Amino acid sequence: MDVSALLTSAGINISVTSLLLSLYSILRKRPSNLSVYFGKRLASVGSRLDDSFSLERFASSSSWIVKAWETSEDEILAIGGMDAVIIIRIIVFSIRIFSIAAIICILLVLPVNYYGNDIIHMEISSESLEVFTIANVEEGSKWFWVHCLALHVISWSACVLLYFEYKSITRTRLAHITGSPPDPSHFTVLVRAVPWSSEHSYSDSVKQFFMNYYSSSYLSHQIVYRASTVRKLMNDVENMCQLVKNFSTEEKSKLSLLPCLCGKPNSFEVLSDESDSVRENIGFDISDLASEKEYAVAFVYFKTRYAAIVAAEVLHSENPMLWVTELAPEPNDVLWSNLCIPYRQLWFRKIAILLAAIAFMIVFLAPVTFVQGLTRLHQLSHAFPFLKGMFKQKYIKQLVTGYLPSVILILFQYAVPPTMMLFSTVEGSVSHSGRKRSACIKVLSFTIWNVFFVNVLSGSIMGQLNAISSVKTILNQLAAAVPIQASFFMTYVLTSGWASLAVEMVQPLGLVYNTMKNCVCRIKEDRPNGFLSFPYHTEVSKLLMFGFLGFICSVMAPLILPLLLIYFVLAYLVYKNQIINVYTTDYESGGKFWPIAHNSTIVSLVLTQIIALGVFGIKQSTVAFGFTIPLIFGTLLFNEYCRQRFFPTFTKISAQVLTEMDRQDEQGGRMEEIYQQLRSAYCQFRLISQDLCKSGRMDHQGDQNSIRIHNQ
Repeated sequence: MDVSALLTSAGINISVTSLLLSLYSILRKRPSNLSVYFGKRLASVGSRLDDSFSLERFASSSSWIVKAWETSEDEILAIGGMDAVIIIRIIVFSIRIFSIAAIICILLVLPVNYYGNDIIHMEISSESLEVFTIANVEEGSKWFWVHCLALHVISWSACVLLYFEYKSITRTRLAHITGSPPDPSHFTVLVRAVPWSSEHSYSDSVKQFFMNYYSSSYLSHQIVYRASTVRKLMNDVENMCQLVKNFSTEEKSKLSLLPCLCGKPNSFEVLSDESDSVRENIGFDISDLASEKEYAVAFVYFKTRYAAIVAAEVLHSENPMLWVTELAPEPNDVLWSNLCIPYRQLWFRKIAILLAAIAFMIVFLAPVTFVQGLTRLHQLSHAFPFLKGMFKQKYIKQLVTGYLPSVILILFQYAVPPTMMLFSTVEGSVSHSGRKRSACIKVLSFTIWNVFFVNVLSGSIMGQLNAISSVKTILNQLAAAVPIQASFFMTYVLTSGWASLAVEMVQPLGLVYNTMKNCVCRIKEDRPNGFLSFPYHTEVSKLLMFGFLGFICSVMAPLILPLLLIYFVLAYLVYKNQIINVYTTDYESGGKFWPIAHNSTIVSLVLTQIIALGVFGIKQSTVAFGFTIPLIFGTLLFNEYCRQRFFPTFTKISAQVLTEMDRQDEQGGRMEEIYQQLRSAYCQFRLISQDLCKSGRMDHQGDQNSIRIHNQ
């Protein structure tokens, strides 16, 4: 690929990005699109706008940029939670490290690459992009010390920044936990694999077990029931009633279809929004719950946070497959459908999902290989002679090599996130946030494999017309192919980075749905189109993938760094805007996406150093080769230190912190209020949750050391 093809791709993507952002600045000011672009704000003020919610704040086309830029981290924490802070921290870290890399590599490495070989250079627009990569430096050159120096500066700068980010995020996370209102999950333990007994129900077994071993700290428990078909239909009825009661009674909720489509408009009666009438219409009695089947799963409540954390970490049986405990997720974070999965199936499900993911990766090789074929026109012309005349046209050649491959690959990749989310659901995660973290790791691994490894290795194979003969040759293949494939990665950043952020702002799916609702169905309401949660599994993996490409290509092909910096600055503004205005926060992982980001950065650094080691070996630079080896071990040692120093605080909360929180609540007289909140915190069936939990029968023993909540 030459410079003109890259400029063509850049011009197209800049035009598309500018057009979409301009369209967003227009569409966001239309009152009919409030539910699309201000769903979070609408959810916070109610189902309808009042006089205090003025559209004047959204009048300026550039106001969203100013608002996003001025919003502080504390405000992001209050609005979107700890996970929102993490994604902003990832972007800020990327801007910092790639600014350092851009200064070093553009000023030092790029001139060495360009003049590293004694050749006659053409005009810049006609130059191949390979002359700007390390592949252009002749073997045995004395200038490879520049690349080695740049690699050391980037690696140690990344480690220093990672250390301070990890330390700062750990403190912020701890302050967020201790400063937030009491969390029911801190007092609750999820118990799975309760052993079956012919003499007792699961509920009785749980009570007897914890009364026997935790008599002084056990508070109560709540068993998990099978969500029968009737119960699922009840949830559907509740959703329908919620939809109907939000229609304006003054307009008598006339849902009118366009006359040209359906003829005469249809009118519907508005059901009463009283819960009693809902129950009468569906004929449900709370006592029916007693007939539901109990599962070997329960939420067990304790009197203190310390007692809950101890019970969650202790092995409760000689058979580790029985009485399995862990801290419960937040009430809104519970994935109820997966609680009913037998615990003994989880290991088998993980193996099956691993095999399914590998099979999906293999199937995905076909589009990746096709994309690589588009970047080599001489091979396409040889295979399809009738295309030779078309490729002689300069613009067609630039379009096919510079823009089309990345677009095709991105279109195929749209199937990856939902597939990985399905895999994570089947895998058996008991929380929504845990499922998103699992999906994030899968999407990131899949993207790195297909966008980087398969593209690099398939490109090298296609160029040499042979396959990798052994594992030993992989390093040489990567070292030789990465500089050549850097041009594809540049176009990928332009298309999958710049343009995708503009698409995220426009929200095309929500916009189409809102247009159909307003123009076709004539439903006039200021209610958000459902409550959208931030797609961390796709956006975090995307940010980390671009960071991966930035580290890999920083020394090999420095031209990618300015493109990445523009992407991360734009992402900083876009994601802040979406967190403030669009996405709601019903649950969060408490910042547990940061260890994923840290590990991804370490893998990127080590792989960059290994590939550089291979390049220095191929180019016969003994000095650069020797100085790179200690850098690899130093990075691995730094990662091990962070794993020992910081990572445990993201998986567990210290007993010291929990004890202090318990003492503060006891001294403040808030424990009884917390116990009352626990009674209705984990209610499985939404429609009758309040009545169900409040009607629970409590058995008192002695001085009320034990309170049992029955869902019947």
